[in-house]
Amino acid sequence: MLLNKLNIEKKLLSERRKFKPESVIMEEIKAIFFENEVERTTISSNLKKKSSTKTNELQFDLLETHRIFHIEQIKTICVDYRLRFLDSNLFKNTIPEEAISEVRIMEKNHDTTLEGFKIIAPSKAFHLINYDDPLLFVPMANGYFYLIHKWGDDMHPLRKLIVFPLKNLSNFIIFSILASLIVTYLVPTNNLSKSVPLAPIIVFLFAFKSIVAVFLYYFFMMGKNFNEEIWQRKYYNN
Repeated sequence: MLLNKLNIEKKLLSERRKFKPESVIMEEIKAIFFENEVERTTISSNLKKKSSTKTNELQFDLLETHRIFHIEQIKTICVDYRLRFLDSNLFKNTIPEEAISEVRIMEKNHDTTLEGFKIIAPSKAFHLINYDDPLLFVPMANGYFYLIHKWGDDMHPLRKLIVFPLKNLSNFIIFSILASLIVTYLVPTNNLSKSVPLAPIIVFLFAFKSIVAVFLYYFFMMGKNFNEEIWQRKYYNN
């Protein structure tokens, strides 16, 4: 005698009918979906509004060490890679649903409402105020921040090298000297030295002055500043 194969789905449906009527189950599911939507809308609203919250009450046992960063570590990365660390309400790009889900999970686990969100991203990702690729953080205490979610593509591996001259005034001077040395090396000064004493030095000084003048004109006329000065500024021209 052959036995019919067991259909687990049908067994589950049969068991569900004994549990509750389908109409009651659907009402409960609808209520859960509505509650989820309300919570997600609240989180989205909190991400878009300015908050005066300095710290969030989190449960120590639930924290993951690799997500905790001090403000000095954040500053170093922002300065090295020319990034900004600003309130999430200034972020002009769309915050992905996965980030909102991560916030919701964390709020559930820690039984709290998170506020004071911060984001690390390039300047162009923010609505910067005229003075006249992101990581989402919440503040903890004593200068520590907790990383909730990262999205987007990783940054170009050469970004740190590319923005090296913009890190601070010292780096800019070093860059200008190196660039001037390269220009001096490329200019054929052997024959020129016969008629013009100290020709290489003159070429170097001319190149150095030109590089500094052109850069500073563009840099400051465009309202730019060095990385160390802007990493926490919400203004684009100060």
